[in-house]
Amino acid sequence: MLRLERAPRDQEPAAGSGVPAPVAHLVRCGEGPEPGPVTAYVERELPPGGISAYRAARGGGARSFVLWADEHRRERVATLVTVSARGGVATYQVLGSHGELIGTVVREKAFRGRGLRTRWTVTPAGGPEAVGLKGRILWWGVWWLFLPLQTLIIVLSLLGGDGDAARGPRRVVWRAGGKAPLEFRSKDDALLVHAQGYDRRLAAALLAVVRTFDSWLLGAEWDDAKE
Repeated sequence: MLRLERAPRDQEPAAGSGVPAPVAHLVRCGEGPEPGPVTAYVERELPPGGISAYRAARGGGARSFVLWADEHRRERVATLVTVSARGGVATYQVLGSHGELIGTVVREKAFRGRGLRTRWTVTPAGGPEAVGLKGRILWWGVWWLFLPLQTLIIVLSLLGGDGDAARGPRRVVWRAGGKAPLEFRSKDDALLVHAQGYDRRLAAALLAVVRTFDSWLLGAEWDDAKE
């Protein structure tokens, strides 16, 4: 089970010291209540235009980030880059430390791709394509039925400090050849890897990119900070 978390901070570097701040987010592997081992530290990789250019591009579906072996960026584990992002369909490649292809991720936005639900397609290099649809038809039907109440639900969620009630269905189960190698579980924002030997770099990158589209509140995703 993989989870995207904010990295713990003992001490930030002094302002003006020239020392870059450690990577702020990590993907951790673990099943129980105790913290498990870190799979990778993840941060967005900014284009030449900096933060403003990244945030402008991400509005159209573009994403770019790095998975590091440690919080001080000493070793690059993998990189996610955008191949194309237009018309509600975005294609990403996950590359290894030497630029080799690890896998491809395609996101097709609901009503803009091939169906009424957001479709995520993951293809490991040399492996079978796995397709996952966001939410179940039954729960989407219930959610849309109560759509007129969503404004009230959002207000109550904000007052209560919990946005879960305002979210639409979020669970995704990826299927390939009658099997389910991956599952994003909305209850604890975790990615379950059911397939033996599945590349953890691809799984970690998938979780990270899914979570950039995950928030019910605009501007609250982990990669959308203004600084």
